[in-house]
Amino acid sequence: MPLIEIITPLHKSTRRDYIGRMVNDKVRCSELARQYGVDFWDGDRSTGYGGYRYDGRWRPVAERIAAHYGLKPGSRVLDVGCGKGFLLYELTQVVPGVEVAGFDVSRYAIEHAKEEIRDRLYVARAEDPYAYPDGHFDLVLSIMTLFNLVLPDLHAALKEIERVGRNKFVVMESYRSVAELFNLQCWALTCETFLRPEAWDWMFNQAGYTGDYEFAFFE
Repeated sequence: MPLIEIITPLHKSTRRDYIGRMVNDKVRCSELARQYGVDFWDGDRSTGYGGYRYDGRWRPVAERIAAHYGLKPGSRVLDVGCGKGFLLYELTQVVPGVEVAGFDVSRYAIEHAKEEIRDRLYVARAEDPYAYPDGHFDLVLSIMTLFNLVLPDLHAALKEIERVGRNKFVVMESYRSVAELFNLQCWALTCETFLRPEAWDWMFNQAGYTGDYEFAFFE
């Protein structure tokens, strides 16, 4: 299971007011965020993204993914927790002819997804069995999603990702110090699983996950 770095530059480019989020009625904000509706995606910053609109920021990530995994026309890619599909859209621009699919637990996100690929997205839960045969996809992605699941569901999702993907890449929130754990706990609205990198490695092994991974730290 190689540790790689693909989304870290994008993650580090975002400025975060950790204390501000913690003291701003965070319990109510977290409850709203966990509905994964308009408040989470396009509401106030205190309840989620503060407006998750297409701005091209995922293009460099798509370029790095395409290069790293050698994607080409006809390659099949699945995004588990695709949100509004911005990364999948960028992959179709970087690699014309790539076949993409994605799902998200949020009906709001799918209904407001990038119009060009909306017909390839659907509502589903990451922990439920996927309607694809073994090894169907050349690459399965799950970026900043799976830590929102409780441990049994996280285990099930990793097993399904492993099953349907020939290559796999997941990104998890994590921490290496008390300070990073504090920042993560301040910032996270929907996270259910807070683990150090070595604990994530243990979880990957328990689920039989053999793909690539990356950690997002809140420094």
